[in-house]
Amino acid sequence: MSAHLKPLCGVLDGVLDRLAAIEAQLGIQTTAAATSPAPSTSGASSAAVVEEEELHPRLVAYDEHVQRALVPFTDACTALGPDMASIGGHIADVWDGQRLLIALGTTYKRPMGDVAVALQPHLKPCQDAISKIRAARLDRKFDQHIKAIMEMLSCVSWVVISPPPSPSNFVKDTVGASDFWANKIRKEYRTNETDGPAHLKFCDLMKALVNDLAAYLKEYHLSGLAWNPHGKDFSEAKVGEVGSSPKPAAAPKTAPAGGAGGAAIFDELKKKQTGDGASAATGLKKVTRDQQTWRKEYQKPGEDVPAPKAVAPVTVKPAVKAGAKPLGPPKCEYQDRGCKWNVENQTRDTCEGGVCKIEVTDPKQQVYIYKCQNVTIQITGKLKSVVLDSCTKCGVVFDTAISACEIVNCKSVQVQATNVCPSFSIDKTDGCVVHLTNEAVGQSSFVTSKSSEMNVSWPDDQGEIKEAPIPEQFQHKIVKGSVTSQVSDLYH
Repeated sequence: MSAHLKPLCGVLDGVLDRLAAIEAQLGIQTTAAATSPAPSTSGASSAAVVEEEELHPRLVAYDEHVQRALVPFTDACTALGPDMASIGGHIADVWDGQRLLIALGTTYKRPMGDVAVALQPHLKPCQDAISKIRAARLDRKFDQHIKAIMEMLSCVSWVVISPPPSPSNFVKDTVGASDFWANKIRKEYRTNETDGPAHLKFCDLMKALVNDLAAYLKEYHLSGLAWNPHGKDFSEAKVGEVGSSPKPAAAPKTAPAGGAGGAAIFDELKKKQTGDGASAATGLKKVTRDQQTWRKEYQKPGEDVPAPKAVAPVTVKPAVKAGAKPLGPPKCEYQDRGCKWNVENQTRDTCEGGVCKIEVTDPKQQVYIYKCQNVTIQITGKLKSVVLDSCTKCGVVFDTAISACEIVNCKSVQVQATNVCPSFSIDKTDGCVVHLTNEAVGQSSFVTSKSSEMNVSWPDDQGEIKEAPIPEQFQHKIVKGSVTSQVSDLYH
């Protein structure tokens, strides 16, 4: 069948379905000849069914993207060992979940109200796979790999965003976040001739995967997840109805007996007539011109146009907006493997007095604080490092950090080192205050990226507390073939 006739066939099939529905409402029985195809046209029916079973172009392009970019990346994960091989399998599950959502878009109309709320039950395969990656406990040498993967997986949220930004640009923005950790991997393994090539290939293929997904979205989902305007109502969609199989889940419709031509449509309509001459339009009322009271020529002299009858208002429940996801169970535990304290999902209500206390007994221990809100974390004892990840309105007080203090994806946090911390790393954070002591003023350094509203405070010689902003704006110049940078005049 010609590609130009496919849209017409879809429209004609829709017309026949609507006529059949009207006949069912009116109680008109169709003849056996109308419900079964003629023997002489079975070949045409089979051809139409074959055409119906063809994959949608959006799914075909997505499968090509998977073979082109995802498969090499999962192979690179497998090359790093069995632990990373399982992570690669979970990433493949995430991409299968994306295909499920794209398949829904090819079958159903755009849901009414908030798309994110409507898609929430269908996002479970992706969410489960990401949760398994987050919960994985691997060797410490893969910590930066997992962090890079988690940053990369944030691109999956393109299915629920509403432009701006476009899905393609949204996915491209995740490259910088994952490259922050990938560059650390490259720096660590670039001189390792034995294991280095496998780790460097992992970083390169992860970036290529995101860029290839962005290219696919730019072509097929330019303004969000594409839907079928002539498809079924989304309220009929069931979780897991459309799987990852290349074949569409919906059963193919039987082709008209007379083929796809216009003459076949009229033959089909004639067959649907009953013996008494009743057809699909029998029994329908027609509004004559004299009943169209809005026309001035049919309005009687001195008579106003009748007001429309009051219709009882239909109460429509407002769509529930997708708010912040609820925090998981609070956790504050020490793991011997990796010498790490895990502090997760702590709030003012889960801690006595709003303070979570941690006592470090070995300088080799490190503290990882994740998704805590409105709470103070008090750490006593000398430790290796402190990491704050995705925390909001939190305060952290610690004694001495041998390595560094990292602040990532946080909002409105405060960090105080009561003794010495040689390095502070601030990345993708909005609102951060670092409090230093006299001993730490000359020893601490700051590395910042993609952050705003950063301040540092310290006591001066008279004991008065001084506070100054960490520069966010710089002036760059090209001098003698190289780029030089200096702090903007706003900070002088």
